[in-house]
Amino acid sequence: MSERSEQERSEGSDDASRPVTAAARRERRGSARPASRRAAKRAEADSKSAPDAKGRPTPSRDRQEAKGNPFKRLGRFLREVVAELRKVIWPTRKQLVTYTAVVLVFVAFMVALVAGLDVVFGKGVLWLFG
Repeated sequence: MSERSEQERSEGSDDASRPVTAAARRERRGSARPASRRAAKRAEADSKSAPDAKGRPTPSRDRQEAKGNPFKRLGRFLREVVAELRKVIWPTRKQLVTYTAVVLVFVAFMVALVAGLDVVFGKGVLWLFG
């Protein structure tokens, strides 16, 4: 199936499932999410009352949240961790092998370079101060 017909099919149906490719996921993630009805009404009311104003200021982040139950905080933290991990675009097996090989070759090169410089400077110091 061609790429164009896939796009038309996914745009035409509201029940489209998750994007198949990583590029489609990035594109979908980059698009703006629709605002809630309440937020849309509030923005509309703000724009009608003051057309040149930018809207209400952002609430300050100085205020401290209530401590609350530590189990609830732990649960919220874990939910946020899972949500962030879902945003990660994981490498394929081929990419992982390639990246690992590149890192290992680079580390081996750096170890050889440092060892070579150590030998050269060691011999130089022994020759100089012998």
